[in-house]
Amino acid sequence: MSRASFSRAVDGTGTAGGAGDGRYDAVIVGGGHNGLVAAAYLARAGRRVLLLERLGHTGGAAVSTRPFAGVDARLSRYSYLVSLLPRKIVSDLGLAFAVRKRTVSSYTPTVRGGRATGLLVGGGEDRTRDSFARLTGDPAAREYDRWREFYATTARVAERVFPTLTEPLPTRAALRERIGDDAAWRMLFEEPIGRAVEEHFSDDLVRGVVLTDALIGTFADAHDPSLVQNRCFLYHVIGGGTGDWDVPVGGMGALTAALTEAARTAGAEIRTGHEVVRIETDGAAEAAVHFRTADGEGLAEARQVLVNASPQALAALLGDPPPAPAEGAQLKVNMLLRRLPRLRDTAVDPREAFAGTFHIAEGYGDLAEAYASSAAGELPAAPPSEIYCHSLTDPTILGPDLAARGYQTLTLFGLHAPARLFEKDHDGTRERLLAATLAQLDAHLAEPLADCLAEDADGRPCIEAKTPLDLERELRLPGGHIFHRDLSFPYAEAAAGSGRWGVATRHANVLLCGAGAVRGGGVSGIPGHNAAMAALGR
Repeated sequence: MSRASFSRAVDGTGTAGGAGDGRYDAVIVGGGHNGLVAAAYLARAGRRVLLLERLGHTGGAAVSTRPFAGVDARLSRYSYLVSLLPRKIVSDLGLAFAVRKRTVSSYTPTVRGGRATGLLVGGGEDRTRDSFARLTGDPAAREYDRWREFYATTARVAERVFPTLTEPLPTRAALRERIGDDAAWRMLFEEPIGRAVEEHFSDDLVRGVVLTDALIGTFADAHDPSLVQNRCFLYHVIGGGTGDWDVPVGGMGALTAALTEAARTAGAEIRTGHEVVRIETDGAAEAAVHFRTADGEGLAEARQVLVNASPQALAALLGDPPPAPAEGAQLKVNMLLRRLPRLRDTAVDPREAFAGTFHIAEGYGDLAEAYASSAAGELPAAPPSEIYCHSLTDPTILGPDLAARGYQTLTLFGLHAPARLFEKDHDGTRERLLAATLAQLDAHLAEPLADCLAEDADGRPCIEAKTPLDLERELRLPGGHIFHRDLSFPYAEAAAGSGRWGVATRHANVLLCGAGAVRGGGVSGIPGHNAAMAALGR
């Protein structure tokens, strides 16, 4: 559309539906955490900013809710932990937001020689070494030494790569030079991560614990030639320059609240209940964003549009051909317990075991079998998953009465549950997968989890499960993919056309600021920051 014909198309229409008046410097489509980050940066730079959000609240997937009727427990409903949010963003925007370290990194129960045991990572170096020795039957704990060597390598990579995520995109060669370790580069960027896992470790359980970071939110085998699992692994081990995954104080909704406040304080106009239905642009400096509300339709005019939505949604808004389909592959389960269950492994206190990431059916062989089953269209016989108990680290998410009575929250992330499995019998498949997943957990407990579940005000167990199709319906995640599409390596791909900041589209004045941007995915705010920098010409 030429600039002249564009002007004629929008002439006289103005704005409607309570979205303000006049032209804006930038309209942001979508009020997830990345959209809020972009709005705050642009408004602080003196730009006139309008943010339009379809739902009745901001936050997208980074929200806290009380999912159980009459129960005063605020759970991080979709996104759970924080690792990729740079301190730079928190500092730049003056966010009243904090995270807490978990006292334990992970616990993985298993049975060896008919005896319940497990691997505890945390509680000090001596405690971790002893746990490796006990698990493997090797008093010298050589597997632990290999563990330390492996993660010393990823730590060096993290220190060098993480700061680049809020800088202009480096080239592949520049990033490789910055890492300065050819062996680490090959391990993470060139060879399937399964090769490194098998070369470094000999114990099946230890291999599985390492591999899980390559599979959270990604449906792949350890040796997938596409290296999609490597990209997932990289983002899971570089967060904050350390790879630590921390608990947001007050739940994930505390981050959303802080970002919303920062954007509004800076002068951004935020309108919820405004669903954007079409974007028109001259491709240079004029754009019209059409929306609808409960009261009617309207449009807002702006020089730039930043889209905090999936690449699929962006294409639909612009009338462009859709990108390749995306498919999520996870089961998300939220629970509230009256107490933590006792473990069959009596050497570990449940408060320790659940304080970190509690791995279930995640041995290396277990993960391979589950992937093969799901890829063949069958539910895994032993579904892998991991559990987080946020209330052990941050009891403020529980009402005072619940906290005093020893209640705890549990959130479960199930792996290798692709959307395709739920297409024919969604509700029935969800129930079968949930039952099979909890059965894997029960196999390591000294009492059934069902005996520990709290009840809501209507007497129903406090448990809810979400499939990829649920997430697609509720959050418009394409195929339920929590990263909007497969993650990319954090460097410039010549054919990608993503521009200097990884957020460009084929229209110079339309930017992608959602998880589908280069260096997107996870709760990070990085695409929002980078889109704002691109919009400001920095």
